[in-house]
Amino acid sequence: MDKFTSIRAVAAPLPMINVDTDMIIPQEHLKTIARSGLGKYAFSNIRYNDDGSENADFILNQPAYRSAEILIAGENFGCGSSREHAPWALMDLGLKCVIAPSFADIFYGNCFKNGLLPIKLPQPIIDELMKDAERGANAIFTVDLENLEITRPDGDVIKFEIDGFRQHCLINGLDDIGLTIEKDEKISIFEDQQKAQQPWLYK
Repeated sequence: MDKFTSIRAVAAPLPMINVDTDMIIPQEHLKTIARSGLGKYAFSNIRYNDDGSENADFILNQPAYRSAEILIAGENFGCGSSREHAPWALMDLGLKCVIAPSFADIFYGNCFKNGLLPIKLPQPIIDELMKDAERGANAIFTVDLENLEITRPDGDVIKFEIDGFRQHCLINGLDDIGLTIEKDEKISIFEDQQKAQQPWLYK
């Protein structure tokens, strides 16, 4: 997966609580195992009208937020089913970071495994960031994963915390497969030793 070090981008405000994975990517779009192509279906139940036209009231349809790479969201973001398609859809939509007071546990873990950065911050700080994001195209934030800092549009810096291992994986672009490949030499040594000691396992 792509490495994540820092981004400087527009942040879109989505002050909704309990945004579940079915809202993020409705179940009828779960038939694919490809990680690309799901962005057009992200939030489709509230992003589009019944006739398929865009809902002008939905935040990501508004001109100022079409290029948003950061989402400021409400508590319990990503609740519901454990579908990994949810972070896939958000990333294919162009989002790289979601900042919220809390996340559903499985969704939170799936984000790290797919290169999407979820950041937890206390509700009072989220309220401040939400107000910043409401400034539209002027709501430019910098998210620095290496230094664990968010720089607000006014230059104020907010610190955040991330598990060190997950931070390492995102910065180096390591998903589960990447982590395994890192140990390729040790795996090869083990296999050679096992072949010598238990050759019947390789027949």
